[in-house]
Amino acid sequence: MTGTTDLDIRHYAHADLPRIRQTLLDLHSSAYAEELDDEFNQRFPWFVDRWGSHPGFSCVVGYDDDKPVGFAYGAPATEGREWWREHLDPAPERTRTYSFSELAVHPTWRGTSTAERLSRALLRTREEDLAVLLVDTRHPKVQALYESWGYRKVGERQPFPDSPVFAVMLAELPLA
Repeated sequence: MTGTTDLDIRHYAHADLPRIRQTLLDLHSSAYAEELDDEFNQRFPWFVDRWGSHPGFSCVVGYDDDKPVGFAYGAPATEGREWWREHLDPAPERTRTYSFSELAVHPTWRGTSTAERLSRALLRTREEDLAVLLVDTRHPKVQALYESWGYRKVGERQPFPDSPVFAVMLAELPLA
């Protein structure tokens, strides 16, 4: 079983995207190999470029020696445009939000706490008050995993006509 060695988690920022872009694409292809025929998943390179173009983009990649095994990334939400607020009445007073966009772990590293380690490493240094993410509602085990890390479902959203319906998950930072 892979995943028994120490994971080397490296941090990256907006300026690093050209250097790590292909790593993210390759890991995503490995993690979602069974879902790559889905047109929405085929647009992943566009999402990487969109998120990576944000000046506040941050990313962590986990390595086993020099082999990448997973990543997590996101960027701060634009203040005053916290779209998740539509799901809460009243919304929290503290609103600075980090949009946690993507988490992917190579299949051989699943079940090794790699996803949690990457998530926590990504969020550990964030100064925002909250983290928001979307989880495909067809994956209740993934939603339960995020709930075990301190997120709570506050609503559902379909951000694109061809995207799945997602659970909107919100957590206070720092994570417990």
